[in-house]
Amino acid sequence: MATRTADAEWKGSLREGQGWMRLGSGAFQGSYSFASRFEQGAGTNPEELIGAAHAGCFSMALAAGLSQAGYDPQRIHTTARVTIEQTGEGFAITKSELQTEAEVPGIDEAAFHQFAEQAKEGCPVSKALAGAQITLSAALVQPAAV
Repeated sequence: MATRTADAEWKGSLREGQGWMRLGSGAFQGSYSFASRFEQGAGTNPEELIGAAHAGCFSMALAAGLSQAGYDPQRIHTTARVTIEQTGEGFAITKSELQTEAEVPGIDEAAFHQFAEQAKEGCPVSKALAGAQITLSAALVQPAAV
C-alpha cells in the first residue's frame, strides 16, 4: 500500500517562533505559528490539515460504500471541525465533527444515514483518530435543477 510523506520545520520558541509544513507531493505548503494554532492568527495548523484529511477520507469512504451498494453518488461535500484542547499538562485533539451533505439519486434517508455512519466508522482517518470523539451530521439533498 501507499506511504505518504510530509515535513515541517519550526524555528524559535513556542510563542514567538514560526514554521512551515509541506506535503510530500508538493500540492501544499503553508506557514504556521502559535497564533495560527491556538489563536486566530494567519497561517495553517496541524488540526486544519487533519480536518482536511478527515473530510476527504470520509467523503471517499461514503462514495465507496454507496457505489458498492449500487448507488451513484453525484456529490458529497464534507466539512470537518477538529478541536484541540488543553488536557492536564498538555494538549490533545479531542474531537472531529463531520458535517456532510450528499446528492445520491434513488436512496432513502434511512439508508443514506446508515452508509454515512459506516463511512464514519470505517474511514482510515477516523480509525487514526480513535482517541478523539467523532460526531457526524449527514444530510441527503436533492440535485440542483438544471
